[in-house]
Amino acid sequence: MSEFSVRVVRGDITNIPVDAIVNAANERMLGGGGVDGAIHRMAGHELLLACEDVEQIRPGVRCPTGEARITPAFNLPARHVIHTVGPVWNGGDQDEGDLLASAYRSSMELAVLHDCKTITFPCISTGVFSFPFEEACRIALKTIYEFEGNPTLEDILLVCFSERDESIYSGILADFM
Repeated sequence: MSEFSVRVVRGDITNIPVDAIVNAANERMLGGGGVDGAIHRMAGHELLLACEDVEQIRPGVRCPTGEARITPAFNLPARHVIHTVGPVWNGGDQDEGDLLASAYRSSMELAVLHDCKTITFPCISTGVFSFPFEEACRIALKTIYEFEGNPTLEDILLVCFSERDESIYSGILADFM
């Protein structure tokens, strides 16, 4: 059974060469703020066109909360962008934890399906969606480690933008090792 590494790093997710960059998207998949906006800007206009080509499952929804879709990465140092939608935090009693786990699980499943060895994840739902950071980190790690032993996966990078978030996430990761 092969093992993969999970590491917390601080930096700009759009500058890390990997097979797949996970994008904390919205259901429209047409860009937005934060990580989503940065990924769209760096990938170039072709990413928007590729996202527009993703079939809507209902008006304005290409990727429902908890699911993931994949596109080429265009000008990013990656082969793929995996777009996933995490939940907006509404106090924790509206299945937010399950939906966040599903967003990570769906992303990992697409990565495996597309033979990705290296993947970067932002801290999904912890920005404007207001999911409590430490709880989100635990959910992310628990879900990612469900894939331990998968022969495709080699290196999972959990990318934080701030030193504070990197420190907190690293401490939580240490509890999983």
